Amino acid sequence: MAIGEWKTFLIPYEQAVEELKVKIRSIRKEYRRKNEYSPIEFVTGRVKELSSILEKANKFNIPLDRIGYEMEDIAGLRVMCQFVDDVEKVVDIIRSRKDMQIIYEKDYVTNVKESGYRSYHIIIKYPVNMADGQKEILAEFQIRTLAMNFWATIEHSLNYKYKHKIPDNIKAKLKSAGDAAFQLDQQMLEIKDEIKDAQKLFEVKSSLVSDIMNNVLTLSSMGKHAESTRYQSQLNKLIEEGEAYELASLLKSTEKTLEIYR
Repeated sequence: MAIGEWKTFLIPYEQAVEELKVKIRSIRKEYRRKNEYSPIEFVTGRVKELSSILEKANKFNIPLDRIGYEMEDIAGLRVMCQFVDDVEKVVDIIRSRKDMQIIYEKDYVTNVKESGYRSYHIIIKYPVNMADGQKEILAEFQIRTLAMNFWATIEHSLNYKYKHKIPDNIKAKLKSAGDAAFQLDQQMLEIKDEIKDAQKLFEVKSSLVSDIMNNVLTLSSMGKHAESTRYQSQLNKLIEEGEAYELASLLKSTEKTLEIYR
């Protein structure tokens, strides 16, 4: 297959990755708009490099004309979660979707690999609407926590360096680090509610500060510099140490002042 043909072959995979990233990010935004906790922290995606495709095809004896049918991870999405119990929630979200078909799942969170690798994989069939009609492609979701992803990134680098023949002493340390990363996930799960409360409070305070700043700038644009300066000074004092209720009170004060001058 010539380079031009490969580029054409990969177009639907590139389109699928972009579409799926938008769809997963939209789910996260939907949770946020409803002021609910999102099990999705962020999502990334990529199309496998041609060199990696050919290397894998050679390794697993996949004929070039069968790559689209037998290679499941040419299009790959990674969904990151803060907490380990969020992984199953994301899996349920993907299972419930009608715009993709699940081919099979691999649970490496419960059934950890011997190397220490943990992640949840879902292989899907996804329809892409091309200029010359619809084309179905295979794509892979990898759903994992931030700690799992950190470990997997390190393992990937070491596999690349040692051509998948990592020395035993490094393998042992890597396995130990994987177990430690999972212990971190478990410990974070125990204080999940505290962490969520802290994050929620941060978001509330950030929103209040943003609204106050908008009102301060509006007052300044109206030529009410004395009021604007006064509120800016009060805000500066509250940004570091102020409580949410104090910021809410200041916001109401700025709103009342704006009503007077409008």
